[in-house]
Amino acid sequence: MPNDNRIAVLIDADNVSEKFIKFILDEVSNDGVATYKRIYGDWTKPALSTWKNVLLEYSITPIQQYSYTTGKNATDSAMIIDAMDILYSGNVEGFCIVSSDSDFTRLAVRLRESGMYVVGMGEKKTPQAFISACNKFRYLEVLAQTTAQGEETQTGEEEAVTVETTPLEVIKNTVQTIVQEISDDDGRAFVGEIGNMLLRRYPDFDVRNYGFKKLTPLLQSFKIFDIYSEKNSDGYNRLVYVKEKNPSSSQNNNKKSRK
Repeated sequence: MPNDNRIAVLIDADNVSEKFIKFILDEVSNDGVATYKRIYGDWTKPALSTWKNVLLEYSITPIQQYSYTTGKNATDSAMIIDAMDILYSGNVEGFCIVSSDSDFTRLAVRLRESGMYVVGMGEKKTPQAFISACNKFRYLEVLAQTTAQGEETQTGEEEAVTVETTPLEVIKNTVQTIVQEISDDDGRAFVGEIGNMLLRRYPDFDVRNYGFKKLTPLLQSFKIFDIYSEKNSDGYNRLVYVKEKNPSSSQNNNKKSRK
């Protein structure tokens, strides 16, 4: 998704803590520009009072929604209605729905059916149905922890960030299949394309879930690929490719290491 696309950020205050707001908006900036920043809740409740300073600091518009009936979530309805109004306005190319509630699953599906790029963000408790309905899903705990660690170290090495997500072994096998499917005549596959295809198959795929900052170090950790890098046609940027290691050479290396 181009970085100049306009994104509507809709936040469910009942299901998200104010401590995550900076990480949410920083992550959205990777996909585009947040042209709508709205947060929904019953602001007469004392529990939401901690949001006040955050809303002012980040220029987020609070939308008041009274709880008319006990047990009914009026906030969800307000968010859904606003999302459809924004969709029909034609002023955005994407949505970021911030909630850990599965009630927004159908909304995400409907927005994607209309050609919108949908980013979901929520805590580790988020149901799989909502995650799968998004083009991309990010875990708030991982965003927060990775940012905190990034302030301490700038290395791309493995870090202690874990969430209950797609098992690493499944990712490894999927990458191997993708490389076999998209590789050129020399057996090489572009790392950027591998990342895009992983995201299509697993919306919650994020190298940070496994303790990495970049995709290439994650691929290197599998120990089944050789990494190649060459200059782009512009002479500045570099293109990174992977190629499956020759089984015979790997066996020879193992024999040498045992001697």
